[in-house]
Amino acid sequence: MQTRNKIFDDIGQLMTNAMGVAQGAKDEASNAMSGMMDRWLADRDLVTREEFDAVRVMAQKAREENAALMARIEALEGKGKSKAKT
Repeated sequence: MQTRNKIFDDIGQLMTNAMGVAQGAKDEASNAMSGMMDRWLADRDLVTREEFDAVRVMAQKAREENAALMARIEALEGKGKSKAKT
């Protein structure tokens, strides 16, 4: 009976070791894929969300300033036309 338990213990230990090796291989493959994706994304010159949001705020401010300047120009042109008629 003792040899039978020893065989099962050995098989159990072998399976445990195999699972550990499989987990290590999975982790290594995951890290390698993550590194490849990081390099690929870096090569594409993509912007971060923070950079995108900052540029969007700048563009909105520029549009608002442009609208204000257009209104001012139209007001000044209107005054010039009314003075020219008098």
